[in-house]
Amino acid sequence: MKKKVLAGREKVRVAAVQAAPIFMDREKTIEKACRLIKEAGSNGAELIAFSEAFIPTYPAFYTGGFESDSSEWRDYMIALQDNAVSIPSEDTNILGEAAQAAGVYVVMGCNELDDRLGSQTLYNTLLFLGRDGKVMGRHRKLMPTYTERTYWGWGDASDLRVFDTDIGRIGGLICWEHHMILIRAAMIHKAEEFHIAVWPGNWCFGGESMADGDTAPLGGTCDLQPAIREHAFESGAFVISVSGILTQKDFPDRWQHLTKSDHMSYSMAVGGSAIVSPFGTYMVEPTFNQEKILYADCYANQIKAIKAMFDSLGHYTRWDVVRLEVRQEGWEPVVEIGRAMETKAGKMFSEEIQRISDKFDIDPEKLQAILTELQKK
Repeated sequence: MKKKVLAGREKVRVAAVQAAPIFMDREKTIEKACRLIKEAGSNGAELIAFSEAFIPTYPAFYTGGFESDSSEWRDYMIALQDNAVSIPSEDTNILGEAAQAAGVYVVMGCNELDDRLGSQTLYNTLLFLGRDGKVMGRHRKLMPTYTERTYWGWGDASDLRVFDTDIGRIGGLICWEHHMILIRAAMIHKAEEFHIAVWPGNWCFGGESMADGDTAPLGGTCDLQPAIREHAFESGAFVISVSGILTQKDFPDRWQHLTKSDHMSYSMAVGGSAIVSPFGTYMVEPTFNQEKILYADCYANQIKAIKAMFDSLGHYTRWDVVRLEVRQEGWEPVVEIGRAMETKAGKMFSEEIQRISDKFDIDPEKLQAILTELQKK
């Protein structure tokens, strides 16, 4: 079968939804998301992405802990669990129905509640929905950053995936996963054509303020802007980068008191979403301080053109010098070791015996007898 860029499509329209959640309100945030999915779909988008932890909010704006009021911290954490998304669930069904009605693929940032019985651990997750409304899969953030570790567990290898679709191959990473070089390399070598990059906002390191209206440079000193451009060039993929935005009016009455807390700062939540071409150039420049859906038409020939000059999966690599090993399966907390190892090893041993027997035209039973004799010695 002939390989086809963007699954043989000439172009695909994509959308980055820069919008504020209804803070700590899963149902209303999902309602808003569905309206935005419908709007973007009606404007021709076939792939729509939302920001990091959009449902029900990016929790690490609040940095309270042992030194904060215990009731405030407790109520916040319980509310976060109560407003997190389970996969699959009625919440994913509602989002899936919106995706199906609009005929689009949706990548949704959310706080995910662990699906293991008895666990209340949360994960920073990208949910991937097909245009048929079904859950394609998820990606859990592999390493929560700094104070995020008080909120989220770690993802594992089972969620490091790229999805093959009728508009092209779709993958995504969350925030500073874009600085995990081997993780990015793994995503590149899974042959992404659309890469979703999600963030809580734009920030400065030690600066006085974030991006501030028309006078601010694009992205300020925030590292995310060069990160998305570099990933686009290295992968030869389109990057749809979506940053969070949040203002005081987005806090329901129940949570207004947090806006005055010493432990709450959402000053970085000023947006900064952008769409980048495979050449590493902005197709849509970073947009700040407003809710807006960004659109771009992505052409297959843009990928072909950059790959003619720099193909990190082909002529511009050295497999003989370096290689990357990537796990395909996640870890499980409970495994019946004897039975699991015996079953897996037995299956692998039988398959390998058959492969070697076929290769050298040896009777399988005779080969196994030889190996048994060698093992004894």
